[in-house]
Amino acid sequence: MDMKQQNINRRDFLKRLGIGAGVTGIALTGCDQASKKLSADSSALPEIPTDKMTYRTNPNTGDEVSILGYGCMRWPTVAGESAHDGADEIDQEAVNDLVDTALAHGVNYFDTSPAYCKGRSEHATGIALSRHPRDSYYIATKLSNFAQSTWSREASMAMYRNSFKELQTDYIDYMLLHAIGMGGGMEEFRARYIDNGMLDFLVAEREAGRIRNLGFSYHGDIEVFDWALANHDKYKWDFVQIQLNYLDWKHAKEINPRNTDGEYLYVELEKRGIPAIIMEPLLGGRLSNVPDHVATRLKQREPEKSVASWAFRYAGTHPGVLTVLSGMTYKEHLEDNLRSYCPLVPLTDEEVQFLYDTADIMVRYPTVACNDCKYCMPCPYGIDIPSILLHYNKCVNQGNVAESSQSDNYAEARRAFLVGYDRSVPRLRQASHCIGCGQCTPHCPQSIDIPKELHRIDSYVESLKQESI
Repeated sequence: MDMKQQNINRRDFLKRLGIGAGVTGIALTGCDQASKKLSADSSALPEIPTDKMTYRTNPNTGDEVSILGYGCMRWPTVAGESAHDGADEIDQEAVNDLVDTALAHGVNYFDTSPAYCKGRSEHATGIALSRHPRDSYYIATKLSNFAQSTWSREASMAMYRNSFKELQTDYIDYMLLHAIGMGGGMEEFRARYIDNGMLDFLVAEREAGRIRNLGFSYHGDIEVFDWALANHDKYKWDFVQIQLNYLDWKHAKEINPRNTDGEYLYVELEKRGIPAIIMEPLLGGRLSNVPDHVATRLKQREPEKSVASWAFRYAGTHPGVLTVLSGMTYKEHLEDNLRSYCPLVPLTDEEVQFLYDTADIMVRYPTVACNDCKYCMPCPYGIDIPSILLHYNKCVNQGNVAESSQSDNYAEARRAFLVGYDRSVPRLRQASHCIGCGQCTPHCPQSIDIPKELHRIDSYVESLKQESI
């Protein structure tokens, strides 16, 4: 029977998945939700229930939204990687299986974009979801008109219309202005949404029912965020998507001066009664791949829980949060997050403070605020920017960045950094080839001065090679 050509009722659907026979979970310790597939002994873990998902009510529409939302920017490929990382064909069968499993366990919010998976996410998401009753899930997508070639009303309108086609739907549940505050701040925001009339158009589409909820996702320039909220009475934002995690709550600006602390963003939304949708609960995987001593600190408190579960419980504990997004490439990631949210057990005040104390420890490590979004790519000179930054961060977290040749672990750290660098990044794509053109910097949601960081890392590499530190 071709499941693509029919809707499936819940009882038959669960039967096909074999839910009645139990679903085996995977224990993930320090798992990067965007990383390659991991495995571990799951024999001691209980079955994941199919009827315990925690839901939050959207005050504007009454939608009962699962606290775990599926971020669709990292669908698996036939090569077994994340489609976010390369050009391989998306594994539609695997996507269908992930969507089926998510729906069976109560996940009903799916977040995509015309820009995700190199433009292929909406299509794959549409195929997987259209096999199920339309009222069993909520679709979130975005007007991702980043490039100047898409700023015109005609080009933006074409992108908007195409989302309906790719997602195989005649209405969008949650439509976002994508990543306002990026790049050129207010000037760019006005060009993308105000001057071309697209924001007024989207408001009219909401009134017509083709959009059920209208909001925006925010990165970067706080002036744009503040302007949008100052005009809430005019546009009546139904929700806002922000970056929030226990590290960014008070330390976002320390990590990157152009970022805004999560506390400010969340409180400003809470004042206005605007539901928050959370992105980057793991800060690009950094809160699952934490330094070893931080992982030990977390595991001592909850030995049976994954390191990542702390971050997901933290995000979900805030009462103004409607859903927490996670880009889950593999079923192990999905199962681990389901264990955190089926049901959500909110953190106590003492546990929240424990995480804030943990964050204070983590900011002592000078990692680069790279979330591996790859918006900086491709580099015109062939440099693999994300891989360079992620290798550096990994070495910092593992204690393999020696401060001097007098350090106790200098020889071991030197070898680990240099050998790992050559394995992670081909020589012709390493930081030494950066000429400082700066074409990458405006595209970074974290506002990283990428050439500066690449030159800093290259200088460190050369000092290791020459043994001159």
